[in-house]
Parts: sequence; structure tokens; C-alpha cells
Amino acid sequence: MTSDEIRSAYLSFFESKDHKIIPSSSLIPQGDPTLLLTSAGMVQFKPYFLGEAVPPNPRLTSCQKCFRTTDIESVGDSRHLTFFEMLGNFSIGDYFKPEAISWAWEFVTQRLQLPPERLWVTVYLDDDDAFHYWRQLNVPEDRILRFGEKDNFWGPAGDSGPCGPCSEIHYDFGEAYGCHRPTCGPGCDCGRFSEVWNLVFTQYDQDKTGRRTPLPKPNIDTGMGLERMAAVMQGKTSVYETDLFTPLLERISGLTSKRYGIDRDVDHAMRVVAEHSRGVTFLIADGVMPDNEGRGYVLRRLLRRTALFSRRLGTDKPILAEMARDVISQMRHVYPEVEQRRDFILQVIEMEEARFGETLNTGLELLDGIMETEATQVRNKIAGEDVFRLYDTYGFPVELTREIAAGHSLAVDLEGFEKAMEQQRQKARATHKFVTAGDTMALADKVAGQKETPFVGYAGLSHRTSIINLLVDSQSVDVVRQGQKASLILAETPFYGEMGGQVGDTGEILGPGGRFTVTNTLRVPPDIVVHQGKVVEGRLAVGNVVEAEVDRERRLDIARNHTATHLLQAALRQVLGKHIQQRGSLVTPDRLRFDFSHLAAMGKEEINEVQRLVNERVRQDLPVYDEVVPYKKAIEEGVIALFEEKYGDVVRVLRVGRPPVSAELCGGTHVMATGEIGFFYVVGETSVGAGLRRIEAVTGREAETLLSHRLATLDNIAQLLSALPDEVGAKVSGALEALEAERRRVQDLRMQLVEKSADSILARAEVINGIKVLVEKVAEPVPMPVLRSMGDKLRDKLGSGIIVLATVYEDKPAFVAMVTPDLVAKGYNAGEIVKQVARVAGGSGGVKAHLAQAGGKDKDRVDEALCLVKKLI
Repeated sequence: MTSDEIRSAYLSFFESKDHKIIPSSSLIPQGDPTLLLTSAGMVQFKPYFLGEAVPPNPRLTSCQKCFRTTDIESVGDSRHLTFFEMLGNFSIGDYFKPEAISWAWEFVTQRLQLPPERLWVTVYLDDDDAFHYWRQLNVPEDRILRFGEKDNFWGPAGDSGPCGPCSEIHYDFGEAYGCHRPTCGPGCDCGRFSEVWNLVFTQYDQDKTGRRTPLPKPNIDTGMGLERMAAVMQGKTSVYETDLFTPLLERISGLTSKRYGIDRDVDHAMRVVAEHSRGVTFLIADGVMPDNEGRGYVLRRLLRRTALFSRRLGTDKPILAEMARDVISQMRHVYPEVEQRRDFILQVIEMEEARFGETLNTGLELLDGIMETEATQVRNKIAGEDVFRLYDTYGFPVELTREIAAGHSLAVDLEGFEKAMEQQRQKARATHKFVTAGDTMALADKVAGQKETPFVGYAGLSHRTSIINLLVDSQSVDVVRQGQKASLILAETPFYGEMGGQVGDTGEILGPGGRFTVTNTLRVPPDIVVHQGKVVEGRLAVGNVVEAEVDRERRLDIARNHTATHLLQAALRQVLGKHIQQRGSLVTPDRLRFDFSHLAAMGKEEINEVQRLVNERVRQDLPVYDEVVPYKKAIEEGVIALFEEKYGDVVRVLRVGRPPVSAELCGGTHVMATGEIGFFYVVGETSVGAGLRRIEAVTGREAETLLSHRLATLDNIAQLLSALPDEVGAKVSGALEALEAERRRVQDLRMQLVEKSADSILARAEVINGIKVLVEKVAEPVPMPVLRSMGDKLRDKLGSGIIVLATVYEDKPAFVAMVTPDLVAKGYNAGEIVKQVARVAGGSGGVKAHLAQAGGKDKDRVDEALCLVKKLI
């Protein structure tokens, strides 16, 4: 069976057992702070297992994209993978061990027709129930093995979450593939046995301390690795010999002129390139960008490992982009997102390959030199400071240093490296911190078990309803009185609870005996809308019939910005390309913020064109309308969805125009027609991370206020320049040119002063340990270029020596250090000198050994800083 046939057979088998097929979620876990990347099929179902959300069906099945970082350095052998597909069937409080075991056996022996005599089973040490159910299926007792917690207890995905004992099915390739030891069996690392399916009986919730409590209902979470099962079904002992990898290995062979299966080292390198090309492609497709921390660092490690192993195959040409094209062609029928983001994936890879290619040769040469030094050979270890220098200066990953060193039987001083990294580690290792407001967490606990709040705010901003719950300090109460702050829950509400980047509504709730001002509206699982605010008159009680009224003007301001955000994304995709992917947004009454994936800063012309397109669609007064459709249908029609978001079976599609110029899945509030937006104006475009850009903009009343203010400012400037507004640009340019000419004249005069004073400064040079040392605070406040030029002239006249100059320019200290080549050869380093000197004045700097500069913060400590020079030398 091909891998496609296995995947299809699995999903259709469990569909026939009343399981609902769920699409794979993103490799970026949605809202889970315990996970870096999606590492198991159950990750997207974790809220269901914990009872935090209601599943679309109690029985679910999926083929999930997974990524495990623990195996990165093991990739290249015949088994380990970072990216893989996990087939799974899940029961959310429905069936348990008897059905899970019976169906697993039915699938492998009847649907896949694996010989029962080739199959072994393992169970948890004291799981007599599982043992009994396997025996009922006539699995021989001697082929059911019991293992302890290390092997047969499945911990949580992350540092907390659902967990429980497990039972595994192992395939026996036969004695010819074994080690022939009497103890050889499932769990032996000789390669004879392959674990193909893990059935996890999820009974507990484990907290971060390791404490386990029973779940409300036991669940089933199983995982069958597609790649391993493909190897079994195709009669191969290695996943790399299956139809998932052979086309990629053939492609590598064509690109490098190396053949697979002849040389052990070549095979290892080819497997690394093939495996990493899949991982890189899918990580980028799901929105991960190369970075020095978190998920981005995982991606960067894969990219750079691939570059290194490509070179080991004898090619200096970047080949990963070519490999990614093949991965996309091979996998797009299963995961259409790789095709949709093809151009962006290739751009990111090419950019990173070019970036690393510039430093890889240098890094490899330096590492070769370091490994050959006497100090390294004597200690049989590469010093930590050398590892750090390769990493910090040349971008050479410590993992590559360690791998290459191991190939030369050398250790790496990781402790020394960590010490050198201490300052850099002040930044958090994790790229993202998922934070849930304390209020929301506390409220979620108190309203657990309550039904979802129907939202009626699309059709109107006022609604007659009733109070079903009141909370004060997260405690339920029956009555709230004037002056009390409270949280209020209604039977239905026109108030929009904060979600999807759109802030919550404000307004009033009027009862028969009181009035409540709503200052914020939250949404807590499972979609309960909580109205926060204060009783400003009388009293309100549970059961009161009330009139809920949303602040109309504020809601309209929010709606203008939200619809404009949709128009903005459509315009960005038209101007910049279809790779544009929303990575975050904020919609408030006074502004909108839109984060998106893009590799470079937008040019002024691009920003203007995006703004023009949005305003053109505003002037066209296009209709804005929604439609509720099945999720699958919406995606097939090309509707834009946030890939990390989890959607239900039925979704709301928000369309703009007929035919639509924009179609997105969205639950937010919008204008009825684009003309209501009034005007759209981009305030700024900035970077918010590697490959991520942010646009901030205003619409409607706020745009009018901003433009009025800016036009008034322009009029004031025109008046100061005695010019018309249209002439301001030319007038300011002329003034700036005249100012620059004066600056150059001043700098020339300063240089003349420096030359005249050089001899008197040279006379103050001292000799320390046979070295001429000149330390001087320049009284004249000069900019750094002049200070450096002054140092150059003094060095030329001094001959051999060390020069350290300082000045205070624009109220801040500045330092320059110079060391002549003969003294650099003896170990004196300008960068180290100026770094320590500047530190006294609260600054930093310094890189090169012969010339370095630095800045400071405390101008009153310049003299003290210079006094350190002699001691350092």
C-alpha cells in the first residue's frame, strides 16, 4: 500500500466507526503555553479532554502534522524524524479500552492484512484490563509484554495535561533483522521490532508538579506513525525507503550526483537533507519564521543543518529551495496550504540559505583552525569561548560545532559557552508567551458548566433579555447594588465579547430598579459572554428582565476598523502577493493594527498603493454581508482562514462586494457597506519580528481628526517659512541643505583644531611596560567621525602604541580605542579595552582588535573610565 492509501484507509475505517474526520491543525499550537510545536495528534483536542470545550463529535479521527525537536540531531539514521504524520482516533468520554483495542486489531489484521504472528503487544505493568482485552482477541500470552512507566505510560504533551497508561502494537521484521540476544523483543534497539501504533488510555490530568487527578471521563488517544506503517506495508526496514522519501532522495541524487545506498556517510547526509526539507517546508507554511529563539530557532537549525550536510554531499549550491518544490508537489494534495504558500516558502528558504551561505565557509574554516590548535588537541576539547565566538560573530550554531567536533572525536565546552552566553540570555528563550488574563481564568472557573451565551448583536444594538448570573470578585451573588463593581451574564446579549482581535463592547444594562454601566465585555470558555462594569444606580438581581444597550458610536467606530482590516488584507495580497498571511490583529474604536507575514519592509509606493486600493473600495460603497456555511465548503471556495485558529463544522463567512473582493472567516462586527468607513489612512508600517510586518491605520472619525491635525501642522510650518503649503517641501529641503553645509564647515574647522593640537596631545603619551600609551579626553565636543579621524592622525604620528580617546558629544560620552598591528599580534585588543572602559560610563561597544568605538550614558564618569586604561594595559 502507498502512504496515500494507508492514510485514506485509516480515516475511512474510523469514519465507518462513527468518527468525525478532523483536518490537521497547524504546527503552531493554538493557545497552548506548554508547547513549542504540535508534537502529537491529541494536541488540538486537549481542550476536549480537559472538559474546557465541547467536541463536534465524541469520536474523532485525524491525520495530524507533527514536529518533535528532541530528534533533530538523531536525524540521519534509518528511523528518526522531526516532521511526521500521525494518524489517530480519539474518544472524548465515549468508548474506552475494549473498543480501542478491538478496532486497532481489526484495522491492522483485516484492513491492512498484517500477519497476526508478526505482531506483538505491550501493556502497562499493572494494566490487567488491557491484557485481558488483547487475550480476548486471541493474541498469545507470550506476545503480550508488560512494561513500566518509562515505556508504557504516556505523559502529557507539554509539562501538563491529559495522560495515562498505554498499549503498543509492534511489528516483528523477523530474526534476520535482530540481534539474536535472548532478551530481544519489543523495545530492543536492534531494529527487528518497530512500534507502529500506540493506544493511550487517557485517564488523568497531570499538573505542572506531576500530580495526577482522574479526568471527568476517561478518553482514548491513539497514534499511528504514517511513515513507520508505510515502511511495514512496503516491506522496508527504514522509513527512508518508503514512497514518502524515495522521490526526495532521487531528487538529491540528481542535484548532487551522489547515489543512495553505496556509501554510509553519503546516505546519512542525504537522509538529513531529505528529512529536513519536509520539516522546513511545513514549518514555514504554518507561519514559523527563522529566528534566534523559540520556534524560529528550530527552523533556523534545520535550515543550517541542511546547508552543512548539502556541502558534505559535495555541492556548494543551495539546494533546499529545490527540495522544497518537490515536497510541495508531493504533499499539496493532502495539505493544500503548502501550495497556497509556495512562493513565500521558497522566498524564506532562499533568503536564509543566502544569509547562512555567506558565513558558513568562514565558520567552517575557523572551526577547522580551532580544532587544529595545540590547546584544543591537548585538552581534547573546544573551548567555550571559541564556540561562542563562532556563534556570536559568525552565526555558526553551537549544534553544528558539536556535531563537527564529535566527528573529530573532540568534546565541546558547553559550560564555558553558556557562561559566555549569559548576557544574551537575558532575553527570554521562548518566542511567544501565551497569556490569559487573570480575570478571564477566574471567571472561567466560576461559570464552568454554564451554557454558551447567544449573541444577537449582528442585527441590533439593543435587546430585551434577562440576568442569569452575577459575580462580584469572581463569586456568584444574587444582588448587586449602587457603587459595586460586578460581572454580569445575560440569557442573550447584543454585546460583543472580546475575540479575534476585536475589543469588547461597552454600553448600559437597564433594569427595573437599577442601571449598570458596561466598561468591558469578555468571552470565557465555552463562549460565555461576561459584561464587566459598575452599578451606577439602584440595584440589579438575578432574574431581572433588562434592556441591554450597546454604545452605538463606539460600536460603529470598531466596525469601520474591522471591515477596513479585511479590505487591508485583500489589498496587501493584491499588491505584495498571495503569500500574505495574517499573524495577528487588534481592532479598537480609535485604530486598527494588522500583523502579517512578509520578508521585507514595504516601500512608500507599496504603502500608497495599498491605501489607494482600500479607499477605492470604500468609495465604491460595496455591500458587506455574512453567510453561514460548512467549514469544508468555505475552505474549498478559497475563503481566508487563520491557520492557527480552530473552527467548528459550520462557520460565518464575511464577504465584501459582489463578486467579493474579500472573503474571510470572521465572527466580528462590521459595517453594512464599505462607504460607512469614510476614509482609510495608514499611520505606519514597521517590523515586529523576523518576516513579520505590522500596519497601523485609522478610519472614519479618527482619520478625520488625524488629517485635520496634520493639515493644521502643515499650515503652521508654512507660516513659519513664509510659504504656501505646497511650497513647504522645497523650502524645508533648501533649509536642510544650508544646515548641512554649515555642519560640514564646522567639522572642517574642528579637524583643523585637531591637527594643530596633535603635537601637544602626543607629548602627553606615556610608556607602560615598553608600550607607548596615549589616553586623552578631548575638550572640544566632537562627533564620532571626527574623534576617529583624530585617532588616525595621532596613531600615524605615534608609530607603535595604544590610543584611547574620549569626548562628550550631545551630552553623551563617546570612546575610541586604537591598537597598532604589532601590538594586536601580541594580544592587545582595542575592542576589549574600549568595552571595559565604556562600561564604567554605563555604555558598551567594541568589536575589532585594531579599532573599536563605544558609547556611554554617564558623562560625569568619563575621567574615571579613562583612568582604567593604564590598569588594563
